[in-house]
Amino acid sequence: MTYTIALAGKGGVGKTSVSSLIIRQLLKNSLTPVLAVDADANANLGESLGLDVPQTVGGLIASFNNVKLNLPPGMTKEAYLEYQLNTTLAESTGLDMISMGRGEGDGCYCYPNSILRSYIDKLSQNYRYVVMDNEAGMEHLSRRTTQNVDHLFIVSDHSVKGVRTLGRIRQLVDEMKLNVSQISVIINMVTGTLDPRLEAEINKLGIAYTDTVPADEMIREFDLKQTPLLKLPDNSPAVQAVAKILATRLGIKNRTEVSE
Repeated sequence: MTYTIALAGKGGVGKTSVSSLIIRQLLKNSLTPVLAVDADANANLGESLGLDVPQTVGGLIASFNNVKLNLPPGMTKEAYLEYQLNTTLAESTGLDMISMGRGEGDGCYCYPNSILRSYIDKLSQNYRYVVMDNEAGMEHLSRRTTQNVDHLFIVSDHSVKGVRTLGRIRQLVDEMKLNVSQISVIINMVTGTLDPRLEAEINKLGIAYTDTVPADEMIREFDLKQTPLLKLPDNSPAVQAVAKILATRLGIKNRTEVSE
């Protein structure tokens, strides 16, 4: 069974970094294969993971609208799209990635989007975990490009605006009637302890679980050096915090802890 983890939050809260650290923890514990899905229009998960994505799905679908009337003889539109979608997958040991991107150009997207949903659903079955980095609007979740989400982490920075965005995302999940099994909150880039005023705002949302990830100078340094976050050392405060979150919320413990 594939376990799907999704992350959402407004821009600038570090959800791509948190996504990368979740993937790092899965790889560290050999919980592979993992499929990373960059569903944020401002796609940069590939850079964070050190993967070069050949083409976004949005760009492919846009180009399909230009070539669909001139397909090779004997090739159906469905076969052509599925073949081309395979070229958007970046592959590495234990980890593959697909970047959704944003649709470009004119034309109807209904048919290719239905193929996309089918493709993602079939592709996901080949992976133990799917980790999806979404934008705040969760555009691809709303289009049902994945049918189910086992755990949704709504990520905020240590600010009132960020926390209030959590509430809007939580409301969006209900309005869209998304099939999400569990929701929890991560307050990212926390210096010190969680401010009681933010904690009070979070409690108003009625979300049961809240975790924090500390501000981590190592992440800033890795970003400046353009070094993949998968290479962060075990003593990184953010790495340790995310490992604790996955152990608490998903039951994923470090292999050394399990052996003890």
